[in-house]
Amino acid sequence: MRVVIIGNGITGVTAAITIRKLNATATITIISSESEHFYSRTALMYVYMGHMQYRHLKPYEDWFWPEQQINLRRAHVNAVDFTTKTVLLDDQTSLPYDKLLISTGSQPRNLGVPGEALPGVQGFYNLSDLENLEKQTKNISRAVIVGGGLIGIELAEMLISRCLPVTLLVREKNYWGNILPEQEANLIEDHVQAHGLDLRLNTTLQEIIGREDGRVQAIVTSKGERIDCALVGAAIGVTPQVDFLRNNGLEIQRGVVVNSFLETNIPDVYAAGDCAEINREDENKTQVEQLWYTGRMQGETVAHNICGRPTAYKRGIWFNSAKFFDIEYQTYGQVPAHLPAGVGTMLWRHPQQNKLLRINYHTLSSKVLGFNLLGIRYRHEVCERWILEEQPISYVLKHLREANFDPEFYRRHEKEIIQAFSQQLPAVIS
Repeated sequence: MRVVIIGNGITGVTAAITIRKLNATATITIISSESEHFYSRTALMYVYMGHMQYRHLKPYEDWFWPEQQINLRRAHVNAVDFTTKTVLLDDQTSLPYDKLLISTGSQPRNLGVPGEALPGVQGFYNLSDLENLEKQTKNISRAVIVGGGLIGIELAEMLISRCLPVTLLVREKNYWGNILPEQEANLIEDHVQAHGLDLRLNTTLQEIIGREDGRVQAIVTSKGERIDCALVGAAIGVTPQVDFLRNNGLEIQRGVVVNSFLETNIPDVYAAGDCAEINREDENKTQVEQLWYTGRMQGETVAHNICGRPTAYKRGIWFNSAKFFDIEYQTYGQVPAHLPAGVGTMLWRHPQQNKLLRINYHTLSSKVLGFNLLGIRYRHEVCERWILEEQPISYVLKHLREANFDPEFYRRHEKEIIQAFSQQLPAVIS
């Protein structure tokens, strides 16, 4: 069996390694035009900040790939001929396949304003972005970042670590307001401003102005303000990288449409990771999941299907984690920015420190629905179990210590949390 994988990110590499475990004789080829090898995208920021070196980005030693008989091919895929089952490369060669996995990941969204093509405007997603950022930030006096998501805050932290003044434009009235409830957003806003970030809420980018030599000179905001800068960071999100596959018989909407087995509408062709749009027939909707851990899970799942072991993709409860400078964030289950009907919430925030816990619950049954945590760590498996078992709030609070996994000697706050929640909703907890 000849397996060709387009993309060497976490999904494609996980799939290749899992296929090798399941099939000792399959010919496995990973194609990528971005890099010679798999690397950790989430660690790119730490190279720029000086905490890591480039070699630390490689989770696997160079000898790993030949030992596993996984072929790494540095090339760009121009097109795929699904009729002849052939991948067409930019060096005019072609590669036949029996099974094809599309795991091309994402690409940054365009800003959509005048001047976005000027030198000094860039996103931060891959190795070339890291290299370009090193060049663009030498001897500059200020940077402006557009977008209040996780990439934007990471980019801000990177630049501030080099003592560069940074202005962050966020279109919502609160930071990450489409994801975080207002109290969590306010905590993050206070924290990032304390680290020197010039945060501009309810503000969008209107225009990027260039100098005579063509480089970035300034930006103009939706409020008519001009901000001088030499770098504009584009961080308004990503979109599936699938345009080269359109108009070729493959069903594509936002991403490559797949079923729960990560199969496309074309036989022997699969898609997984950031570029896949999963058709959840039981929920009557499609979804693109652009997270590291879902990409890894999809890589494992699609490998079983490629090897003839039908396995449906099951993500489990929603989970995400991030870091806002030195505050860790975790979310489990259903904790939307705005509280839906029939859902209650309990909130505890430390009076002096940047620590917060929110628990959402069903108002009729009191079963727990989700958790938000800032500055406190809870165990994934414990929170997931409580949600899946539909445990009531009263049970969760009695066993709250089981979830905490802050390092040894950290101050524990279960007593204060339970006391605060008991005062908020005594009838639910009793």
